[in-house]
Amino acid sequence: MANKYYPTIGLEIHAELKTQTKMFCGCKNDPDEEKPNVNICPVCMAHPGALPVPNKKAIENVIKVGLAINGNIADNSFFDRKNYFYPDIPKGYQISQYKYPIVSGGHLAGMDVTRVHLEEDTANNKHDRGDFSLIDFNRAGVPLMELVTEAHTFESIEETAKVAANFAKELQLILWYLGVSEANLEKGEMRVEPNISISNDPKKLYTKVEVKNLNSFRSVERAIKYELNRMTELWEAGKESLIVQETRGWDDAKQSTFSQRKKEGSADYRYFPDPDLPKMKLHEAFDLEKMKSDLPELPEEKRVRYKKDFGIKDEDIESYINNPNLSTFFERVMLGLNGDKEKIKIASNLISNDIVGFLRSNPEKKLPEPIVAVHLSDMFAENIISSRGAKDILFIILKEGKGMPEEIAKREGMIQKNDEGALKKIVEKIIKENPEVVAVYKSGKENAIMSLVGKIIKESNGSANPQIVIKLLKEMLK
Repeated sequence: MANKYYPTIGLEIHAELKTQTKMFCGCKNDPDEEKPNVNICPVCMAHPGALPVPNKKAIENVIKVGLAINGNIADNSFFDRKNYFYPDIPKGYQISQYKYPIVSGGHLAGMDVTRVHLEEDTANNKHDRGDFSLIDFNRAGVPLMELVTEAHTFESIEETAKVAANFAKELQLILWYLGVSEANLEKGEMRVEPNISISNDPKKLYTKVEVKNLNSFRSVERAIKYELNRMTELWEAGKESLIVQETRGWDDAKQSTFSQRKKEGSADYRYFPDPDLPKMKLHEAFDLEKMKSDLPELPEEKRVRYKKDFGIKDEDIESYINNPNLSTFFERVMLGLNGDKEKIKIASNLISNDIVGFLRSNPEKKLPEPIVAVHLSDMFAENIISSRGAKDILFIILKEGKGMPEEIAKREGMIQKNDEGALKKIVEKIIKENPEVVAVYKSGKENAIMSLVGKIIKESNGSANPQIVIKLLKEMLK
């Protein structure tokens, strides 16, 4: 029988903050700049005599994150020098925070937060020139928020990976909702670095490794699973001593981690307060009560409200939570439905399935006017058009970029036929043309009737009322 092992994980997540200028100078903060080394100056290039000046907006952004996760905002905070030499650090040290971060504590998505602090980003190493590398300093000095969680021990590898990836997703949403970061993983604007260990005793922590190079939430989940399985195999083989404190990279092509370098400890960085930057009295500099009251509705609050007020599916709710523009569209549609729960469910289904599906395949197209979804929901709920008709009308409006449901329904002959006399002729025709299906239905397989219903609706160009069609079929097939 295999031994029981307990995975432990803590997350370090960096996010570049959305400000006009860099953290300690007036250079433009532009993550989309393609020309190298144009947004630089003596301060971010560490020329002798150049002095840093803190970016108040970046500090405010970190405080917003702290308030959103119910963290404690420090009264006194200051910047430290984190000393290490690497080509992308022009000063030979990074301005960061050690003992007195801006935010301490907090909770998000099932994990406790240790701290949230502010530092400057490094330059960008370019390794695409063959036998030499170049450095682009446009990113050097960009405001960088770092969030560190507590170490959490779980019962299984699957649970560990799922909780960690979900935490990172939820943090990205909060950064979006607060408007403090674009947090695009693929562009490196948000970097998730899990610290991973495993032990046969849930009360003891074993040697941890840190995994880098994760540019998607899927990579976060897969890298954690791979690393925990690697460690489990070493434990099972009695080789746990081969697990060393190190930084490992993630190879997405091979779906595996690889050793990069020995992991430093805090003592190796020789932290000390930066003498060029003053201490910050945050409770005096910012109105924290007003900042708290001005926070927007956050993702978890919106989930609860959507479930309570609209009663829609969890999958639909997540569609809106993950897409602020779609969420705004949904809310505007809701205003036109006056709390009618049946129509709300119809509208939500059209938005989360049909509109989202169409725009995913046609990204150049735009959302329709909210009134379109309102009218479609009204018309379907009142049996003026069928479910198929509603989808077809919506598709035409999305494709043409204009039009109203009533006009399209009349133009395309999609107004639902409720006249039994008119429908009877179509029903008779389909029964006559499909003797095999009729025989199957009469043999006791009642679901076969739906095949006939589909053919009748198609024959009527989607205008036949399905309920009346079913009623007529059952009467005529007795």
